[in-house]
Amino acid sequence: MGLMDFVKKQFIDILQWTEDGDDVLAWRFPTADMEIQQGAQLIVRETQAAVFVHEGLAADVFGPGRHVIRTQNVPLLTDLAHWDKLFESPFKSDVYFFSTRLRLNQTWGTAHPITMRDAEFGAVQVRAYGIYSYRISVPRLFFQRVSGTRESYLVGDLEGQLRGTLVTTLGDHFAESRVPFLDMAANQVELAAAVQAKARPLLADLGVSLESFQIQNISLPDELGKRLDERIGMGIVGNLGPYTQFQVARSIPVAAAEGGGAAGAGVGVGAGIAMGQAMAQAIGTPAPPAAAGSPAAAPVTCASCHARLDRPSRFCPECGAALA
Repeated sequence: MGLMDFVKKQFIDILQWTEDGDDVLAWRFPTADMEIQQGAQLIVRETQAAVFVHEGLAADVFGPGRHVIRTQNVPLLTDLAHWDKLFESPFKSDVYFFSTRLRLNQTWGTAHPITMRDAEFGAVQVRAYGIYSYRISVPRLFFQRVSGTRESYLVGDLEGQLRGTLVTTLGDHFAESRVPFLDMAANQVELAAAVQAKARPLLADLGVSLESFQIQNISLPDELGKRLDERIGMGIVGNLGPYTQFQVARSIPVAAAEGGGAAGAGVGVGAGIAMGQAMAQAIGTPAPPAAAGSPAAAPVTCASCHARLDRPSRFCPECGAALA
């Protein structure tokens, strides 16, 4: 390799970034021991942006397209470096590429339950999870406040900050809205829209745009969830009187089968009637009538004086005649 070939390799005439994966948000073009040639071409692809940085200060920003780099189209960089307008020599600068495409299907969730005051249940702890999407919207601001002069900045480096902001905003909304849990669970789309509106300005301060926010599930702890299921079941049952009578009727065949044969069936019937009468009285409903053939099944009439007796007897209390 000749001397001139070596010298030519010290100048950069094409600057571009072909993203190899999905996990890089910002990448610094390697310029160590090299300078950018006047007239060099900067190629910025769709869903990318490029920022020229001089001594750690962000200067000119370029969007998608092919750009010829001269002092005329890098005015901020030229001003920072105090270059004369007629300067045509190679210059030293850092170039950072940013991926501005949409980052989809990012997951979030409450690592710990959020405690909130509920109008129906009192103080409760709520868990939630879902997905969101975002993109870098202001590359210069993202460089200044987030990625800095690192060689690369990854999706994983930003993930914790975004999740924390979203969960904190969700908790603040719970406290401020005072919406009962049941209403939240039934209106997850409206709840997600409200949280997204509150979280957007917080992420915009980082140069990031929150494009979507979805709540896939919102729930109570298991123990409180069981109580809620019981409450829902009571609401479905409604009037406990007919429900109790129905349950007693269902238990009679079981009692008869366990008692064995006809005797068991008789015991089951008697126990069922007694239980039904007791429960009916407890819940304030009329007791079921006595079964036919029981001692109080029908009134008795005296054959001699034709007096009507309310209870069984061997002699008529009116005339003393023996009753059949």
